[in-house]
Amino acid sequence: MTESADVFRYISYMRSRWRWIAASCTTATVIAIAASGVMPREYTATARMVIEPPGGADVRTSVAVSPIYLESLKTYEQFAGSDSLFQTAVDKFGLKALAGARAIESVKKRVLRVGLLHNTRILEISATLPDPRRAQALARFIAESTVDMNRSLLTAGDQDMQRGMEQQEKELRERLRNVETAWSELLSREPVSGLQAEGENAIELRASLEQQLSNAELEMADATERLAHTSGAETASWERMAANQRARRDQIRSQLDAVSRQERDRENLIALRLAHRERLDDERKAAQTQLNAIETQLREARGAAAYRGERLEIMDPGIVPEQPSSPNVSLNVAAAFLLGLLLPVLWLTVQLSYREQAAVRSIEPLSESRGEPARERRNRISRAGGTG
Repeated sequence: MTESADVFRYISYMRSRWRWIAASCTTATVIAIAASGVMPREYTATARMVIEPPGGADVRTSVAVSPIYLESLKTYEQFAGSDSLFQTAVDKFGLKALAGARAIESVKKRVLRVGLLHNTRILEISATLPDPRRAQALARFIAESTVDMNRSLLTAGDQDMQRGMEQQEKELRERLRNVETAWSELLSREPVSGLQAEGENAIELRASLEQQLSNAELEMADATERLAHTSGAETASWERMAANQRARRDQIRSQLDAVSRQERDRENLIALRLAHRERLDDERKAAQTQLNAIETQLREARGAAAYRGERLEIMDPGIVPEQPSSPNVSLNVAAAFLLGLLLPVLWLTVQLSYREQAAVRSIEPLSESRGEPARERRNRISRAGGTG
Protein backbone atom coordinates (compact mmCIF):
# COMPACT_ATOMS: atom_id res chain seq x y z
CA MET A 1 0.00 0.00 0.00
CA THR A 2 2.86 2.41 0.88
CA GLU A 3 4.73 1.70 -2.39
CA SER A 4 1.58 2.32 -4.47
CA ALA A 5 1.03 5.60 -2.65
CA ASP A 6 4.66 6.63 -3.28
CA VAL A 7 4.33 5.89 -7.01
CA PHE A 8 1.03 7.77 -7.23
CA ARG A 9 2.51 10.72 -5.36
CA TYR A 10 5.58 10.72 -7.66
CA ILE A 11 3.42 10.70 -10.79
CA SER A 12 1.20 13.46 -9.42
CA TYR A 13 4.24 15.54 -8.56
CA MET A 14 5.59 15.18 -12.10
CA ARG A 15 2.22 16.00 -13.65
CA SER A 16 2.00 19.17 -11.60
CA ARG A 17 5.28 20.32 -13.17
CA TRP A 18 4.58 19.25 -16.75
CA ARG A 19 4.85 22.80 -18.06
CA TRP A 20 8.42 23.05 -16.81
CA ILE A 21 9.32 19.70 -18.43
CA ALA A 22 7.66 20.72 -21.71
CA ALA A 23 9.51 24.03 -21.66
CA SER A 24 12.81 22.21 -21.12
CA CYS A 25 12.15 19.85 -24.07
CA THR A 26 11.09 22.72 -26.31
CA THR A 27 14.12 24.81 -25.40
CA ALA A 28 16.52 21.93 -26.01
CA THR A 29 14.90 21.17 -29.37
CA VAL A 30 15.07 24.81 -30.49
CA ILE A 31 18.71 25.04 -29.44
CA ALA A 32 19.52 21.84 -31.34
CA ILE A 33 17.81 23.13 -34.48
CA ALA A 34 19.58 26.45 -34.22
CA ALA A 35 22.96 24.84 -33.57
CA SER A 36 22.47 22.48 -36.50
CA GLY A 37 21.65 25.46 -38.68
CA VAL A 38 24.86 27.31 -37.87
CA MET A 39 27.17 24.29 -37.93
CA PRO A 40 29.36 24.01 -41.04
CA ARG A 41 28.08 21.64 -43.70
CA GLU A 42 30.19 18.64 -44.62
CA TYR A 43 29.63 16.31 -47.56
CA THR A 44 30.64 12.65 -47.88
CA ALA A 45 31.49 11.14 -51.27
CA THR A 46 31.96 7.38 -51.61
CA ALA A 47 33.87 5.36 -54.21
CA ARG A 48 33.56 1.58 -54.37
CA MET A 49 35.94 -1.02 -55.77
CA VAL A 50 35.41 -4.73 -56.34
CA ILE A 51 38.27 -7.18 -55.82
CA GLU A 52 38.47 -9.37 -58.92
CA PRO A 53 40.59 -12.48 -59.59
CA PRO A 54 43.49 -12.41 -62.03
CA GLY A 55 42.57 -12.88 -65.68
CA GLY A 56 41.80 -16.48 -66.65
CA ALA A 57 41.15 -17.71 -63.08
CA ASP A 58 37.95 -19.51 -62.14
CA VAL A 59 36.29 -17.56 -59.37
CA ARG A 60 34.11 -20.49 -58.28
CA THR A 61 36.94 -22.96 -57.76
CA SER A 62 40.08 -21.08 -56.77
CA VAL A 63 39.74 -17.49 -55.66
CA ALA A 64 36.43 -17.72 -53.82
CA VAL A 65 37.86 -20.00 -51.14
CA SER A 66 41.58 -19.25 -51.43
CA PRO A 67 43.26 -18.12 -48.20
CA ILE A 68 45.65 -16.11 -50.39
CA TYR A 69 42.74 -14.18 -51.82
CA LEU A 70 41.16 -13.62 -48.41
CA GLU A 71 44.47 -12.40 -47.03
CA SER A 72 44.88 -10.01 -49.96
CA LEU A 73 41.68 -8.22 -48.92
CA LYS A 74 43.46 -6.83 -45.86
CA THR A 75 46.32 -5.75 -48.10
CA TYR A 76 43.99 -3.69 -50.29
CA GLU A 77 42.45 -2.05 -47.24
CA GLN A 78 45.90 -1.05 -46.02
CA PHE A 79 46.79 0.27 -49.46
CA ALA A 80 43.81 2.62 -49.56
CA GLY A 81 44.27 3.81 -45.98
CA SER A 82 48.03 4.37 -46.00
CA ASP A 83 49.38 7.61 -44.54
CA SER A 84 51.70 8.23 -47.49
CA LEU A 85 48.83 8.05 -49.97
CA PHE A 86 46.73 10.44 -47.91
CA GLN A 87 49.68 12.83 -47.65
CA THR A 88 49.91 12.82 -51.45
CA ALA A 89 46.18 13.57 -51.63
CA VAL A 90 46.58 16.47 -49.18
CA ASP A 91 49.24 18.03 -51.41
CA LYS A 92 47.29 17.36 -54.61
CA PHE A 93 43.95 18.82 -53.46
CA GLY A 94 45.31 21.62 -51.28
CA LEU A 95 44.00 20.29 -47.97
CA LYS A 96 46.77 21.82 -45.88
CA ALA A 97 44.50 24.68 -44.88
CA LEU A 98 42.01 22.10 -43.58
CA ALA A 99 44.72 20.39 -41.57
CA GLY A 100 46.05 23.60 -40.02
CA ALA A 101 48.15 22.83 -36.96
CA ARG A 102 46.68 19.37 -36.50
CA ALA A 103 48.60 16.19 -37.23
CA ILE A 104 48.02 14.49 -40.54
CA GLU A 105 46.83 11.34 -38.74
CA SER A 106 43.99 13.17 -36.97
CA VAL A 107 42.93 14.85 -40.22
CA LYS A 108 42.88 11.50 -42.01
CA LYS A 109 40.65 9.96 -39.30
CA ARG A 110 38.12 12.77 -39.79
CA VAL A 111 38.27 13.00 -43.58
CA LEU A 112 38.93 9.45 -44.87
CA ARG A 113 37.19 6.16 -44.08
CA VAL A 114 38.19 2.87 -45.74
CA GLY A 115 36.58 -0.50 -45.12
CA LEU A 116 35.40 -3.75 -46.67
CA LEU A 117 31.67 -4.31 -46.75
CA HIS A 118 30.75 -7.28 -44.61
CA ASN A 119 30.85 -10.65 -46.39
CA THR A 120 31.57 -9.01 -49.77
CA ARG A 121 34.55 -8.33 -52.01
CA ILE A 122 33.70 -4.63 -52.20
CA LEU A 123 36.13 -2.05 -50.81
CA GLU A 124 34.46 1.23 -49.88
CA ILE A 125 36.33 4.55 -49.70
CA SER A 126 34.56 7.58 -48.22
CA ALA A 127 35.87 11.14 -48.11
CA THR A 128 34.25 13.90 -46.03
CA LEU A 129 34.97 17.57 -46.83
CA PRO A 130 33.12 20.91 -46.77
CA ASP A 131 33.37 21.04 -50.58
CA PRO A 132 31.30 18.23 -52.20
CA ARG A 133 33.24 18.31 -55.48
CA ARG A 134 36.56 18.08 -53.73
CA ALA A 135 35.26 15.23 -51.56
CA GLN A 136 34.24 13.24 -54.66
CA ALA A 137 37.58 13.96 -56.34
CA LEU A 138 39.47 12.84 -53.23
CA ALA A 139 37.56 9.55 -52.97
CA ARG A 140 38.15 8.81 -56.65
CA PHE A 141 41.86 9.67 -56.40
CA ILE A 142 42.32 7.31 -53.44
CA ALA A 143 40.58 4.51 -55.36
CA GLU A 144 42.66 5.00 -58.52
CA SER A 145 45.91 5.24 -56.54
CA THR A 146 45.05 2.00 -54.74
CA VAL A 147 44.67 0.22 -58.08
CA ASP A 148 48.04 1.56 -59.28
CA MET A 149 49.79 0.61 -56.05
CA ASN A 150 48.40 -2.92 -56.17
CA ARG A 151 49.50 -3.34 -59.78
CA SER A 152 53.11 -2.36 -58.96
CA LEU A 153 53.39 -4.64 -55.93
CA LEU A 154 51.48 -7.65 -57.22
CA THR A 155 54.41 -9.45 -58.85
CA ALA A 156 56.80 -9.08 -55.93
CA GLY A 157 54.11 -10.08 -53.45
CA ASP A 158 53.24 -13.26 -55.36
CA GLN A 159 56.89 -14.32 -55.54
CA ASP A 160 57.50 -13.77 -51.84
CA MET A 161 54.34 -15.65 -50.98
CA GLN A 162 55.30 -18.61 -53.16
CA ARG A 163 58.75 -18.84 -51.60
CA GLY A 164 57.22 -18.89 -48.14
CA MET A 165 54.76 -21.62 -49.14
CA GLU A 166 57.49 -23.71 -50.75
CA GLN A 167 59.54 -23.55 -47.54
CA GLN A 168 56.48 -24.51 -45.51
CA GLU A 169 55.75 -27.41 -47.87
CA LYS A 170 59.34 -28.66 -47.50
CA GLU A 171 59.09 -28.57 -43.71
CA LEU A 172 55.75 -30.41 -43.73
CA ARG A 173 57.12 -33.13 -46.03
CA GLU A 174 60.07 -33.68 -43.71
CA ARG A 175 57.73 -33.82 -40.72
CA LEU A 176 55.46 -36.36 -42.46
CA ARG A 177 58.46 -38.50 -43.39
CA ASN A 178 59.61 -38.58 -39.76
CA VAL A 179 56.13 -39.47 -38.53
CA GLU A 180 55.82 -42.31 -41.07
CA THR A 181 59.17 -43.71 -39.92
CA ALA A 182 58.12 -43.54 -36.28
CA TRP A 183 54.83 -45.26 -37.19
CA SER A 184 56.62 -48.19 -38.84
CA GLU A 185 58.98 -48.58 -35.90
CA LEU A 186 56.06 -48.51 -33.46
CA LEU A 187 54.22 -51.29 -35.31
CA SER A 188 57.26 -53.56 -35.16
CA ARG A 189 58.28 -52.62 -31.61
CA GLU A 190 54.86 -52.79 -29.97
CA PRO A 191 52.77 -55.51 -31.63
CA VAL A 192 49.18 -55.94 -30.52
CA SER A 193 47.87 -58.98 -32.41
CA GLY A 194 49.91 -61.46 -30.35
CA LEU A 195 48.65 -60.00 -27.09
CA GLN A 196 45.07 -60.13 -28.35
CA ALA A 197 45.51 -63.84 -29.27
CA GLU A 198 46.91 -64.51 -25.80
CA GLY A 199 43.87 -62.77 -24.35
CA GLU A 200 41.53 -65.08 -26.25
CA ASN A 201 43.45 -68.14 -24.98
CA ALA A 202 43.31 -66.75 -21.45
CA ILE A 203 39.51 -66.51 -21.69
CA GLU A 204 39.32 -70.21 -22.57
CA LEU A 205 41.76 -71.10 -19.76
CA ARG A 206 39.70 -69.07 -17.26
CA ALA A 207 36.53 -70.86 -18.27
CA SER A 208 38.25 -74.25 -17.84
CA LEU A 209 39.63 -73.34 -14.43
CA GLU A 210 36.27 -72.03 -13.26
CA GLN A 211 34.69 -75.32 -14.31
CA GLN A 212 37.37 -77.27 -12.44
CA LEU A 213 36.88 -75.07 -9.40
CA SER A 214 33.16 -75.72 -9.45
CA ASN A 215 33.74 -79.47 -9.70
CA ALA A 216 36.26 -79.40 -6.85
CA GLU A 217 33.87 -77.49 -4.59
CA LEU A 218 31.09 -79.94 -5.36
CA GLU A 219 33.30 -82.95 -4.60
CA MET A 220 34.57 -81.30 -1.42
CA ALA A 221 31.02 -80.59 -0.30
CA ASP A 222 30.02 -84.17 -1.05
CA ALA A 223 33.00 -85.56 0.91
CA THR A 224 32.23 -83.26 3.85
CA GLU A 225 28.61 -84.36 3.89
CA ARG A 226 29.56 -88.10 3.77
CA LEU A 227 32.10 -87.52 6.54
CA ALA A 228 29.37 -86.12 8.75
CA HIS A 229 27.26 -89.28 8.30
CA THR A 230 30.12 -91.86 8.46
CA SER A 231 31.88 -93.44 11.42
CA GLY A 232 34.47 -96.08 11.90
CA ALA A 233 37.15 -97.07 9.41
CA GLU A 234 35.70 -95.03 6.48
CA THR A 235 36.08 -91.72 8.35
CA ALA A 236 39.79 -91.41 7.61
CA SER A 237 39.22 -92.09 3.92
CA TRP A 238 36.59 -89.36 3.56
CA GLU A 239 38.76 -86.93 5.56
CA ARG A 240 41.62 -87.46 3.13
CA MET A 241 39.28 -87.00 0.19
CA ALA A 242 37.89 -83.74 1.64
CA ALA A 243 41.43 -82.48 2.32
CA ASN A 244 42.53 -83.36 -1.21
CA GLN A 245 39.57 -81.52 -2.73
CA ARG A 246 40.21 -78.51 -0.50
CA ALA A 247 43.83 -78.41 -1.59
CA ARG A 248 42.77 -78.79 -5.20
CA ARG A 249 40.27 -75.93 -4.79
CA ASP A 250 42.93 -73.65 -3.31
CA GLN A 251 45.31 -74.52 -6.11
CA ILE A 252 42.72 -73.75 -8.77
CA ARG A 253 41.91 -70.44 -7.08
CA SER A 254 45.60 -69.56 -7.09
CA GLN A 255 45.74 -70.33 -10.80
CA LEU A 256 42.64 -68.16 -11.41
CA ASP A 257 44.22 -65.28 -9.49
CA ALA A 258 47.38 -65.62 -11.57
CA VAL A 259 45.34 -65.69 -14.79
CA SER A 260 43.42 -62.58 -13.64
CA ARG A 261 46.63 -60.70 -12.93
CA GLN A 262 48.02 -61.66 -16.31
CA GLU A 263 44.81 -60.52 -18.02
CA ARG A 264 44.92 -57.14 -16.27
CA ASP A 265 48.58 -56.66 -17.16
CA ARG A 266 47.89 -57.71 -20.75
CA GLU A 267 44.88 -55.38 -21.07
CA ASN A 268 46.88 -52.46 -19.65
CA LEU A 269 49.71 -53.18 -22.07
CA ILE A 270 47.31 -53.43 -25.02
CA ALA A 271 45.58 -50.15 -23.99
CA LEU A 272 48.97 -48.42 -23.68
CA ARG A 273 50.14 -49.62 -27.08
CA LEU A 274 46.84 -48.71 -28.73
CA ALA A 275 47.06 -45.23 -27.17
CA HIS A 276 50.57 -44.86 -28.62
CA ARG A 277 49.26 -45.91 -32.02
CA GLU A 278 46.27 -43.58 -31.86
CA ARG A 279 48.39 -40.59 -30.89
CA LEU A 280 50.95 -41.24 -33.62
CA ASP A 281 48.22 -41.95 -36.18
CA ASP A 282 46.49 -38.65 -35.36
CA GLU A 283 49.80 -36.85 -35.78
CA ARG A 284 50.35 -38.58 -39.11
CA LYS A 285 46.87 -37.67 -40.39
CA ALA A 286 47.27 -34.06 -39.23
CA ALA A 287 50.63 -33.77 -41.03
CA GLN A 288 49.12 -35.24 -44.19
CA THR A 289 46.16 -32.86 -44.04
CA GLN A 290 48.42 -29.84 -43.58
CA LEU A 291 50.63 -30.97 -46.44
CA ASN A 292 47.63 -31.39 -48.75
CA ALA A 293 46.37 -27.93 -47.79
CA ILE A 294 49.69 -26.20 -48.44
CA GLU A 295 50.08 -28.05 -51.76
CA THR A 296 46.62 -26.84 -52.81
CA GLN A 297 47.44 -23.27 -51.79
CA LEU A 298 50.76 -23.42 -53.63
CA ARG A 299 49.08 -24.64 -56.82
CA GLU A 300 46.57 -21.81 -56.58
CA ALA A 301 49.34 -19.28 -56.00
CA ARG A 302 51.30 -20.51 -59.01
CA GLY A 303 48.18 -20.47 -61.14
CA ALA A 304 47.39 -16.91 -60.08
CA ALA A 305 50.98 -15.83 -60.72
CA ALA A 306 50.63 -16.89 -64.35
CA TYR A 307 48.32 -13.89 -64.97
CA ARG A 308 49.07 -10.23 -64.42
CA GLY A 309 45.64 -8.72 -65.03
CA GLU A 310 43.78 -6.26 -62.84
CA ARG A 311 42.72 -7.51 -59.43
CA LEU A 312 41.02 -4.26 -58.42
CA GLU A 313 38.32 -2.56 -60.43
CA ILE A 314 36.55 0.69 -59.64
CA MET A 315 32.90 -0.26 -59.91
CA ASP A 316 31.57 3.10 -58.67
CA PRO A 317 33.73 6.26 -58.69
CA GLY A 318 31.01 8.05 -56.76
CA ILE A 319 29.03 11.20 -57.45
CA VAL A 320 29.16 14.74 -56.16
CA PRO A 321 26.95 14.61 -53.03
CA GLU A 322 24.02 17.00 -52.87
CA GLN A 323 22.87 16.36 -49.31
CA PRO A 324 25.25 17.11 -46.43
CA SER A 325 26.24 14.23 -44.20
CA SER A 326 26.86 16.56 -41.28
CA PRO A 327 25.21 17.94 -39.25
CA ASN A 328 22.52 15.27 -38.81
CA VAL A 329 19.57 17.47 -37.83
CA SER A 330 17.17 14.66 -36.94
CA LEU A 331 19.74 12.94 -34.73
CA ASN A 332 20.69 16.19 -33.01
CA VAL A 333 17.04 17.10 -32.36
CA ALA A 334 16.27 13.63 -30.99
CA ALA A 335 19.27 13.72 -28.67
CA ALA A 336 18.43 17.25 -27.48
CA PHE A 337 14.78 16.31 -26.85
CA LEU A 338 15.82 13.28 -24.82
CA LEU A 339 18.30 15.33 -22.83
CA GLY A 340 15.71 18.06 -22.26
CA LEU A 341 13.33 15.40 -20.93
CA LEU A 342 15.75 13.53 -18.68
CA LEU A 343 17.40 16.49 -16.97
CA PRO A 344 14.22 18.05 -15.48
CA VAL A 345 12.87 14.64 -14.51
CA LEU A 346 16.07 13.86 -12.63
CA TRP A 347 16.08 17.29 -11.03
CA LEU A 348 12.44 16.99 -9.89
CA THR A 349 13.10 13.50 -8.53
CA VAL A 350 15.99 14.78 -6.44
CA GLN A 351 13.93 17.78 -5.33
CA LEU A 352 11.00 15.56 -4.25
CA SER A 353 13.32 13.27 -2.30
CA TYR A 354 14.94 16.26 -0.57
CA ARG A 355 11.56 17.71 0.43
CA GLU A 356 10.38 14.39 1.85
CA GLN A 357 13.54 14.10 3.93
CA ALA A 358 13.10 17.66 5.18
CA ALA A 359 9.48 16.86 6.08
CA VAL A 360 10.61 13.80 8.02
CA ARG A 361 13.07 15.83 10.05
CA SER A 362 10.48 18.52 10.87
CA ILE A 363 7.42 16.35 11.62
CA GLU A 364 8.84 13.24 13.29
CA PRO A 365 10.01 14.87 16.58
CA LEU A 366 6.63 16.59 17.02
CA SER A 367 4.68 13.40 16.31
CA GLU A 368 6.76 11.40 18.76
CA SER A 369 6.15 13.95 21.51
CA ARG A 370 2.41 13.68 20.90
CA GLY A 371 2.52 9.89 20.90
CA GLU A 372 1.08 9.75 17.40
CA PRO A 373 0.91 6.21 15.90
CA ALA A 374 3.53 5.29 13.30
CA ARG A 375 0.99 4.83 10.50
CA GLU A 376 -0.52 8.30 10.97
CA ARG A 377 2.99 9.75 11.24
CA ARG A 378 3.93 8.20 7.87
CA ASN A 379 0.75 9.60 6.26
CA ARG A 380 1.48 13.05 7.64
CA ILE A 381 5.04 12.92 6.30
CA SER A 382 3.80 11.78 2.88
CA ARG A 383 1.28 14.60 2.65
CA ALA A 384 3.89 17.12 3.75
CA GLY A 385 6.38 15.91 1.15
CA GLY A 386 3.84 15.83 -1.68
CA THR A 387 2.42 19.30 -1.07
CA GLY A 388 5.70 21.05 -0.46
